[in-house]
Amino acid sequence: MTFDPGAPPVEAATDDHVLATWLATVAGERLLEVRQEGLEGRELKDAGDLAAHELLMGLLAEHRPDDAVLSEEGKDDKVRLSRSRVWIIDPLDGTREFSEVPREDWAVHVALWQDGDLVAGAVAQPALGETFNTGHPPVVPPSSSDRPRIAVSRSRPPAFVDALATELGAELVPMGSAGVKMISVTRDVTDAYVHAGGQYEWDSAAPVAVARAAGLFTSRVDGSPLRYNQEDVYLPDVVVCRPELAERILAFIAEHGTD
Repeated sequence: MTFDPGAPPVEAATDDHVLATWLATVAGERLLEVRQEGLEGRELKDAGDLAAHELLMGLLAEHRPDDAVLSEEGKDDKVRLSRSRVWIIDPLDGTREFSEVPREDWAVHVALWQDGDLVAGAVAQPALGETFNTGHPPVVPPSSSDRPRIAVSRSRPPAFVDALATELGAELVPMGSAGVKMISVTRDVTDAYVHAGGQYEWDSAAPVAVARAAGLFTSRVDGSPLRYNQEDVYLPDVVVCRPELAERILAFIAEHGTD
């Protein structure tokens, strides 16, 4: 049966925040459908990646035909480098977690870069039934923890984060996809995400856009700005945290590095 995403909200014709939110949401709905098709392991991962990619590419071609697209699952033909508007998408962030039903820590990333910076973004967490977006940014409550919490990979947390946690008196909170970890800071599930193990633009663009809109601090691990739509899309490190933690995190990294 063919998946029908329906029509986008009327506002999506002129509002990129609305379109990003709708795109991420319907791609998430498609992925939930794929999860029910009886596939397992690698077959389920591949089917999810392909289904979400094809859906998003088709919808962007229909609703923003003049814009370029950079997708983790697509060929980077570099046309985007001459465009003023580029959608940066990760159709399925956390493929491993997606394949481990009923895990919830996977996401869909949809971001828009325009004239030098991110201007809109949405991160859907379909298994939670939520899409976090820049049109209505999350309201970050005061931290509910008496000690900082740092989101880390459940399978390969970088060693330097253990030392950082000791320095901050923090606890480590393992979870799946990069987007889920960044969004966890907006949700008061954690207070920081610090990564230096290698990523690409699509891993962070949408969650960074949402985190910024929510008032969180975002940067590279050396404190420099995160830049998108670069010729080389490798963007290996990122810090997303509550503003009050930024100075201590960056100072620790400047002194001790990330090796």
